[in-house]
Amino acid sequence: MATICFYQDTRHAKTLEWIRDLFGIGYLSKRNDGMSELRINGYQQVGDILKLLLPYIKFKKIQAEALAQACDILSKGTLGTLKNKQLKLLIDLVLIIQKENYATKSKKTKDDLYSILGLTP
Repeated sequence: MATICFYQDTRHAKTLEWIRDLFGIGYLSKRNDGMSELRINGYQQVGDILKLLLPYIKFKKIQAEALAQACDILSKGTLGTLKNKQLKLLIDLVLIIQKENYATKSKKTKDDLYSILGLTP
């Protein structure tokens, strides 16, 4: 499942409520650390929100574009029902996102992902 989280100090949670009301999706929760979050779950919902936000995204735009495309593919079926061409495109999108994200731990290679999905390069 895809998820977008918006975080805000709980003192300013009204902004998160406004976003939820504006889009009509997501749910709010208050965390124990004084933060509130708005979570939007699901491939279709996340893809729709990303498409609306893309013109305004300044940071992580490459990841947002790749995730929007991946959500579009995944909202049309399960991994088991997708064609090999779609699965290979998903792998390429995962690699784009992975390349753009900072991580200290090791990342999956294209061969790793092909193996996980039972594909051959």
